[in-house]
Amino acid sequence: MRDRWFAGALVIPFVLGLASAPASPGVEVFSFRDPEIVESSGIVLLDGLIVTTNDSGDTGRVFAVDPDTGETVGVTRWEEDPEDAEALAPAGDDAVWVGDIGDNGESRDSIEVTRVPVGRGERTVDEETYDLVYPDGPVNAESLLTDPDGRLYVATKDVFGGVLYAAPRRLAADEPNELEELGPVLPIATDAAFFPDGRHLVVRDYSRAAVYSFPGLAEVGSFPLPDQEQGEGVAVADDGSLLLTSEGQYAPVLRVPLPDDVRRAMASGGVPSASASSSPASSPASPSASAGDELPVEQTERPWWPWLLTGAVGLGAVAVLVRSLRPR
Repeated sequence: MRDRWFAGALVIPFVLGLASAPASPGVEVFSFRDPEIVESSGIVLLDGLIVTTNDSGDTGRVFAVDPDTGETVGVTRWEEDPEDAEALAPAGDDAVWVGDIGDNGESRDSIEVTRVPVGRGERTVDEETYDLVYPDGPVNAESLLTDPDGRLYVATKDVFGGVLYAAPRRLAADEPNELEELGPVLPIATDAAFFPDGRHLVVRDYSRAAVYSFPGLAEVGSFPLPDQEQGEGVAVADDGSLLLTSEGQYAPVLRVPLPDDVRRAMASGGVPSASASSSPASSPASPSASAGDELPVEQTERPWWPWLLTGAVGLGAVAVLVRSLRPR
């Protein structure tokens, strides 16, 4: 019984997130028809196609999918054995950045990104790979995104709250590229994407999404996402709605509109009412930084609930250990 209680405590954060999911399943755009797409972990809209890649464990390949049919119409193979490819981001015409950025054990000296051409047809490429390093040591991440100017960003995945990092504007191929910390984002981030205006970005976890101003990173609003098998990817459509992917074979791609209050706040540069957001936002959105500018970061508080839940789980673990050591 004690062991079952402790195991249950470990999943409290996920249960709480799932409990807030709405009854509406979102609008299904299509389902992947390729049986080789089993863990869609990132998504990019590119020239009328949906581009995705499998989570860790697959060979290095990127799938181009026709959204009208759900069929795979192109595959690019870019590396035989990536360590933990977790994310995609737009990289200009006919290409995506592939983020080999997963690090569950937080033991990698560096992570890698590769610009990979994609489109219809089969191809195998040998492209330049760029090493990225965090300023304070290894961190796990699943979110890669690019702003409209093409600069790369990584959002980390941490139960205590993620962090958004910026890569150097120009990447060096012959030496590690140090990431610059910009500020906090929601915990357990599984993907992120910029809006076309460059002044806002969205970060998702398994059950919620949060929209932030950029570069200030003030939270404009957050909202629950539809229930998915294991929600991973997010992309922003031309109309500002979100496209969501999930792990699982033949998984559906869902379209979710932004809540009206979040959309109005983004348009006005303000923030929605406190009742509409999971945490208060602090300032209007700031204009996007131009090339070479410093990125000002607004200091916002990290969410408190992961600390509380982790503390409760820790106390439970101590209690189980103490009782197990008592003489019987």
